[in-house]
Amino acid sequence: MKALVAVKRVVDYNVKVRIKADHTGVETANVKMSMNPFDEIAVEEALRLREAGTVEEVIAVSCGVQQCQETIRTALAMGADRGVLVLTDAELQPLAVAKLLKAVVQKESPEIVIIGKQAIDDDCNQTGQMLAALLGWPQATFASKLVIANGAAEVTREVDGGLETVKLKMPAVVTTDLRLNEPRYASLPNIMKAKKNPIDTVTPEDLGVDVSPRLVTLKVEEPAKRQGGVKVGSVEELVGKLKTEARVI
Repeated sequence: MKALVAVKRVVDYNVKVRIKADHTGVETANVKMSMNPFDEIAVEEALRLREAGTVEEVIAVSCGVQQCQETIRTALAMGADRGVLVLTDAELQPLAVAKLLKAVVQKESPEIVIIGKQAIDDDCNQTGQMLAALLGWPQATFASKLVIANGAAEVTREVDGGLETVKLKMPAVVTTDLRLNEPRYASLPNIMKAKKNPIDTVTPEDLGVDVSPRLVTLKVEEPAKRQGGVKVGSVEELVGKLKTEARVI
């Protein structure tokens, strides 16, 4: 069976995010970019399924600008077999990405799609769910354990009250949580080899998908800076401040 993994190029999690001077978005020029950490977990899980003999081929897919090839090559260096880039300069929102992935899924015919539960740039947590709905496939979100056997996937997922285990018929969509695994580091020989691997490139027009944005960003601002705290000398003083200054009681 095939496993398809979606990987997104985002601002590296170690970088302090800066707002553009015109407040239209986040500054990405001359900023270190990397694979979304949740997508790294998705790639790792697909590779482990292949090593266990459950999956025969792992395909990494990214949607976006030409530089997204770097993200795909990171997945190839980790061990993915092939890469597919959906090339577009348009602003991609979750529904558009889900439609693009649906078209790629129909072309590649994987039995499982593994996606990070959310991207650290927009935190939308929508693409996996939308993709499952568009495909009409079962889905399991926030997976912390995944076992595939006898044409079904058993997924332990993290919920507010603890852990929930669900069983899905294949094909299915699974989104990954932090505790599913720890991604491997790519070796230097694999990194060098990945630089030479060909990447299939298609466009939204080739796939017959309209990626026009449906949401408009009006303004992006940094959160207000928090004021420093103060020490109080007694419970009475604390209560007085909560009443007269904070006005919360």
